[in-house]
Amino acid sequence: MADSEKFRQVLKEINLDAATNGLGILDVLILAHGVMSEKMSKTLRTDDAEWRRTLSINLDAVFTAVNELAPAMTEARTGRVVIYSACLGRMSGPGTHGGLAPYRISKAGVNAFVKNLSYETGLGARGFLVDAICPGHCRTDMGGPDAPRSAQEGAETAIWLATREFDPTKDKTGLLWEDRQIVDW
Repeated sequence: MADSEKFRQVLKEINLDAATNGLGILDVLILAHGVMSEKMSKTLRTDDAEWRRTLSINLDAVFTAVNELAPAMTEARTGRVVIYSACLGRMSGPGTHGGLAPYRISKAGVNAFVKNLSYETGLGARGFLVDAICPGHCRTDMGGPDAPRSAQEGAETAIWLATREFDPTKDKTGLLWEDRQIVDW
């Protein structure tokens, strides 16, 4: 995903393939990707290449995917976008200490992107939902074998958000979730 033009082409092929094969419009988009390197440290000790790579994968790819795939979903007045963020991207609560600057800042950017997208488009009133989740520290390639949560536990809230009933007259979108609970940004 570091090459945005290649990534954009893949996304266009997904849309074209769905239309060509009679699959219709994409209903659910779950963006569960990210990178966190051991090299990442405090803001003033991060080199330019690592900074650009992390923000490209963790934040720019979210922008690209949503811009390529969401317009058809919003026109159809349907769709769910769930974007993996991180507790470390929150501005309050646990994990608001320093360090891991590119990762933390990229995930804070994801949170701001979700919030801004929901504000500027009034998506919920049109039946289109966009939310972010904090999956927690999970046993994945990035989280390592000693992480306290399984990958399945980390995915449960994303699946729930993608499939839950939504009433635009009383439910909200543009939120940050952890374990099916709304948490502060």
